[in-house]
Amino acid sequence: MKIKDRDIVVVGIQPWDLPIGSNCKNIAQEFARENRVLYVNQPMDRNNRRAEKGTDKIIKRENVLKGVKPDLEEIGENFWMLNPKTVLESINKIPVAPIYNFINRINAKRFTTQVLDAIKRLGFKDIILFNDSSMFLGNYLKQMLLPDKYIYYIRDNLIKNPYWAKHGVRLEPITIKSADVVTTNSIYYANYAKKFNPNSYMVGQGCDVSLFNDEKGDIAVAEDLKSIPKPIIGYVGFLTSRRLDIEVIAHIATTRKDWSVVLVGPEDDVFKNSNLHNLDNVHFLGSRDPETLPTYIKGFDICINPQIVNDATIGNYPRKIDEYLAMGKPTLATWTEAMVYFEEFTYLGKTKEDYVTLAEKALAEDSEELQNARRVYALGHSWENNVLEIGNALEKVL
Repeated sequence: MKIKDRDIVVVGIQPWDLPIGSNCKNIAQEFARENRVLYVNQPMDRNNRRAEKGTDKIIKRENVLKGVKPDLEEIGENFWMLNPKTVLESINKIPVAPIYNFINRINAKRFTTQVLDAIKRLGFKDIILFNDSSMFLGNYLKQMLLPDKYIYYIRDNLIKNPYWAKHGVRLEPITIKSADVVTTNSIYYANYAKKFNPNSYMVGQGCDVSLFNDEKGDIAVAEDLKSIPKPIIGYVGFLTSRRLDIEVIAHIATTRKDWSVVLVGPEDDVFKNSNLHNLDNVHFLGSRDPETLPTYIKGFDICINPQIVNDATIGNYPRKIDEYLAMGKPTLATWTEAMVYFEEFTYLGKTKEDYVTLAEKALAEDSEELQNARRVYALGHSWENNVLEIGNALEKVL
């Protein structure tokens, strides 16, 4: 179902002026193509007001509080951004649940009063409320904003983060229950949400993979790959031991010394000090400009994403997989519940030995037909299709 000609209020934990991209911002932009959209920034709380004093973000919000800057700003056609004229109490360290709940309700009232005022000024009616992971204020949004429909969105394992875990383990289930529908970008998160709300659905992930579309074959291979012996088993991205399994990479390199393992991206300290640097067939190429990454993937024979399975990765939707597949590349990754979404088009391993076996299989059976199928699949993961799936999930509960 296409969501069209509606008034949509988007709230979440990532402000519009966040310098990096975010799912919430991309979804809001897609909503605004055929709906009126109000994007609401999280207000300052007393702690970050003090800790981030003097930053552009805080200066802007202080000016809104003083009336120097407007709280409501038009940022596109049918698209507005609100900086609520309020300051929330910093309450995460409060250990006693009833006291926390009492002040959290006060925070929610301050917040929703500002949102309701903006809704009135814009003339919004029968709103759809889209909440991106705001699980604390989210407890009260339905009863205070009275939306026509309430969508709660999960796209990260926040309750495994110490800050969010402190009260989120207790409160997010309540927020999930209050929603009319829960949408997630991972099978793992959808199954988690279904424990509290049967109307929970995996809606996929939007990605802009246009940079990686090599359908015409006009992307050149990076010059510094041309002297490296083939076949090349490659990875692009941050080399962090928090998310990647060094043992898997080492096993590939030591088991098949006739293969080259190429790693493109900055390293954390664990990678910098690892034995990988002592292996002749492992090549660290360092950081590269994002726009050049397709030229490296173009030169890979196999792309890998050797994740360690932990709280940070178990439900993770890796956009990297879409980038690899958009270029038609055979792709190996670690099996997780979330990665089942890709199983028809990727090779999923559970052990370091699986990586070698599957890489051999992928090299042997790669074909133009398989490359085209991978490309079509990845290019279908657009933000337009992602928002269409959100609409389909909402239609199921109407």
